[in-house]
Amino acid sequence: MTTSAWLWLLVLSVLWGAGFFFNKLLADEIPPLSAALGRVGVAAVFLLVLVRIMRASFNGLFRAWPSFLLLGLLQNAIPFSLILWGQGFIASGLASILNATTPLFTILIAHAATDDDKLSGARIAGLLAGFAGVAVMIGQDLLQAMDVNVAAQLACLLAAFSYGLSSVYARRFKREAPLPVATLQLWASTLILVPIAALIDKPWALPMPSATAGAAILGVAIFSTALAFIIYFRVLAQAGATNTMLVTFLAPISAILLGAIVFGERLSLHHFAGMAAIALGLALIDGRPAQFIGASFRK
Repeated sequence: MTTSAWLWLLVLSVLWGAGFFFNKLLADEIPPLSAALGRVGVAAVFLLVLVRIMRASFNGLFRAWPSFLLLGLLQNAIPFSLILWGQGFIASGLASILNATTPLFTILIAHAATDDDKLSGARIAGLLAGFAGVAVMIGQDLLQAMDVNVAAQLACLLAAFSYGLSSVYARRFKREAPLPVATLQLWASTLILVPIAALIDKPWALPMPSATAGAAILGVAIFSTALAFIIYFRVLAQAGATNTMLVTFLAPISAILLGAIVFGERLSLHHFAGMAAIALGLALIDGRPAQFIGASFRK
């Protein structure tokens, strides 16, 4: 990736890492589906206003509504709801680490669904190391009991799988301007979640959210969703699906720090061991650390 792509990736990691912090603020007050609807709905309105201000053009993208509905389902509706539910039971830092498996799923899906992004020996080694890390993190809890804590972790993994599907599917929009694409996929997500949240949560019957929850909705919608997706589609066009998903490993840094400082969350040793294995897997997949070390030895 270029230096510019790496810088945008770092910005995106902070925005998405903060999203786990905002989710934790919402978890105790607003049901997952309604929180996910608030997140995409506010973000969709914000981006539409931005489109009007910047006079961006949709260039016939409305004809691709079926594609945007599928993208909105895979990239927002499913993973946002699963992560919001999971964070009601596990630490935000742990949820973000489990989300860091997204590149692993992306690679497997890209291998099966594309002709130009196939598995190599290094990628297979990276996948094995990464999924070993997942086993280290979840295995201990799974052996003790299949309780809600394990279910929450599995929900976060399923969200990562959905992100992997969406990142490969989103490649069809890589030649389009990021702002219109991000706007339409968020409006599609809103259309999907409105009837589901109304049917299950009945949000009109819920207590009025606190000022903290309201601020969290605005924060996660504007910063961790609207602005983040503009950057996401920009990096996707520059660096490809697999490289873009490396952001999910950088995001836990800010998520863990915010969780520790604000909520007093403390992760166990096996969580960090699993994170280290996932990091090793992503390093093997990326290949550049090995190239750098090899070049250093040759000097």
